Amino acid sequence: MISKKLFSILCAILVWILGVSFYFLSFYVPILENPKQQSNIVLVIAIIPCACLGTYLFYKKSYMKPSALALTFIIVATLLDALITVPAFIIPNGESYSEFFGDPMFYTIMVEFYFIVFYFGNHLTKKIKA
Repeated sequence: MISKKLFSILCAILVWILGVSFYFLSFYVPILENPKQQSNIVLVIAIIPCACLGTYLFYKKSYMKPSALALTFIIVATLLDALITVPAFIIPNGESYSEFFGDPMFYTIMVEFYFIVFYFGNHLTKKIKA
């Protein structure tokens, strides 16, 4: 059987893949004049079901404190952004690491991501205990 730490990382990778997919797919459906703002709005909305799915999949097979799972998801997403998103997608578009990680929206989304996983994880673990 796979360890709970590795499984939590795999669930976090799934959530990251889904989030990045929604972010970049939103560029192909121009609704707002500012495509970056539109993508951030899409990500803020899309991260809710993505994070819930990853949290649900994790708690279906394993257990970890919701705060630890949320922190794991945040760390994995940040590392994948630093290792894949920025070099592969952001830098070729003329931006830099400092612009990506200096954007207040990045931190807003990470805080949202943490609390979604934390609260949904608490909800699921209370159901399991009951």
